[in-house]
Amino acid sequence: MTDARKLPLSPEEVLPEESVFDVALLDPVVLQRGGEELTLGKVNDRFVVCPAAGCSVAAVLEAIQAPDVTPSSILPNLLEIRVAPSDLDDLMQQARSAAAIAFASHVYQMYESPGTLLYPTDQITLQFAESLAAEQMHRIAAAAGLRILKLIAGVPKAFVFQVTASAPANPLKLANQLLQHPAILLAEPNVAVLRQPCYRPRESNYAQQWYLNHEGGADLVPGSHIFAEPAWNLTKGKRSITVAVADDGFDLEHPDLQSEGKIVAAVELQRGGIPLAKTSETHGTACARLITADETGKGMIGVAPGCALMPIGVGAFIEDQTIEQLCQWVIENGADVVCCGWSAAATYFPLSLRQRVALTQAATQGRDGRGCVLVFPAGNANRPLSGMVSEQDWPNQLLQGATRWLNGFAVHPDVITVAACTSLNHKSACSNWGTGISVAAPGGHAPPMYYAQQTGLVPTGPVCPPQLGRAIVLDEPTAATTTADAVHPALLGDTSAACAIVAGVAALVLSIHPDLTALQVREILEQTADKILDPEPDAQLKLQLGHYDAHRYSAAFGYGKVNAVKALQFAQQQITPLPLPQRWIQYSNSTPLDIPDGNPEGISSAIQITEAGSVQDIEVRIDIEHEFMGDLEVYLIPPWGTKVLLQSRAIGRLTSLKTTYSLETTLWLKTVLNHPVQGKWRLHIIDWVPENKGQLRNWQLDLGV
Repeated sequence: MTDARKLPLSPEEVLPEESVFDVALLDPVVLQRGGEELTLGKVNDRFVVCPAAGCSVAAVLEAIQAPDVTPSSILPNLLEIRVAPSDLDDLMQQARSAAAIAFASHVYQMYESPGTLLYPTDQITLQFAESLAAEQMHRIAAAAGLRILKLIAGVPKAFVFQVTASAPANPLKLANQLLQHPAILLAEPNVAVLRQPCYRPRESNYAQQWYLNHEGGADLVPGSHIFAEPAWNLTKGKRSITVAVADDGFDLEHPDLQSEGKIVAAVELQRGGIPLAKTSETHGTACARLITADETGKGMIGVAPGCALMPIGVGAFIEDQTIEQLCQWVIENGADVVCCGWSAAATYFPLSLRQRVALTQAATQGRDGRGCVLVFPAGNANRPLSGMVSEQDWPNQLLQGATRWLNGFAVHPDVITVAACTSLNHKSACSNWGTGISVAAPGGHAPPMYYAQQTGLVPTGPVCPPQLGRAIVLDEPTAATTTADAVHPALLGDTSAACAIVAGVAALVLSIHPDLTALQVREILEQTADKILDPEPDAQLKLQLGHYDAHRYSAAFGYGKVNAVKALQFAQQQITPLPLPQRWIQYSNSTPLDIPDGNPEGISSAIQITEAGSVQDIEVRIDIEHEFMGDLEVYLIPPWGTKVLLQSRAIGRLTSLKTTYSLETTLWLKTVLNHPVQGKWRLHIIDWVPENKGQLRNWQLDLGV
């Protein structure tokens, strides 16, 4: 390594006529960082020192000669010395002249971030002009009292230097002085700043809530949590956002649900009154706590502890009127998110017209027309949301041979359907699968079970081997608790838990941006989800479900495992107001096109636009007939080639789609704003699954310019 101090060169030979080392020019102090200038002020009760090579802390303290000074370590080679303000200048002068101390500097406070302290280290990064010769770089460094430490790989003419005792100023001031040299492109001092850990609750059972956030451990793989801690740095939920939990078995006196304004508009739909009865059924309480449990310092914490809770008792049986009452209640009482952690106890259950219409009304008319975010679980039988399975080995031959499965609630096009994954990022053994899954979320490792009215919970066919991973723990488990106990207050290991977790994330998204529509919330959750992979065959049915079609959609995980912080960050980006177009242009293509069945190449229908201008607003109108719309993905491809997803496969069993995608309903269309309108626009449709056929009848493109 070259020692720059050995290069003979005086500052006058390489620097402008007026010296760049004029400290008087640097008041207040400016920190050069990331191409920005941050204003700093000195802190008057501390400074930092770097011990000389081989010198101990005791030698440093002896050099300072100050009684009752206790240093604290900032970095292994950087000590903070706290002193009385009246002693600061004298003690710093002693430190700078002491042989035991290689470097001493003020501590600075950021004006842009009050309360943030910056500790200069003895390093500076310099990037030189590409035309500068190596000898010239060494001369400049030597004149500044810098010693080269290393090259920064991948960045031309960029190096890390150490500030030596011969430097004429501290690293911050020196960086500013060096930037005045015409041959230096970048000069950044290396500063230390306190690491702020993501918000971490102090709940007694928080360490067991691996699904919120974890840092590894037994039966935990990286990224198997929902990244709640960094999300909580943005919001822990607002009381103005209400999550309705439609279930049974609510304990409204539970300590986790007692904060002011927590419970609103509680109701028991079938029996009237409010759901206060404490029974052996605890499912509603468990789901409510997973979503909104208060931060009390004891027990657990919910995904969105700051949000309000609307407990809605739906009873043991559901029928058309119950679903209508549920949807009407959430519309009239202002629920933002509705968590329905259940499905019909039936292998094949299509929704009635009344049920379909009621759910659509809630999803489109709730929240003053923005729609309630409806969240349902995929189900716990390890069977398709809609499909055929050859059943065998059921207890008492309950099911045998070719059996049709359908979860009508889960395939409704207006709901978010949630599958479950494990702490190992595998598909949960119990989780239903297939087209219609929106996203996955942690749900423990419960075995596949089906609820038969006469016999209760029964295994679904062949016994599933025990699954690795951790359970969803709410309270300290007791000796009587088992991992298969889906209703025990300590454990909730199935798609109901996953459903509640996603409902909580949806509530956080709306806490960030309450004006989002229900459809926009679903799009955010889907498109910010993590693409977890499970290459192992399903332990019970031997199916490989944990992969993605063209890396986008998985039968096991939908669009992936929900990521709370990514969803919230994206929601924040949508708050910017949009410009108003001066005029609209309208083009259409009415040539029908058959959609190739099960062909990943798909079809494209083009519209050529000849007019000039840039996109300020956009609407895409489509008319598609298809035997099963859930097989399709629909994209808009603008002239510059970037694909914009208009319609995901999580649309259910519709057979026709006549709709309009706009900036208000389809967030991803914002990526076309401010681009030229001129050129070829294409509608691209892919049918991913064989057997069902359909046709693009026509489409229309309206552009505001």
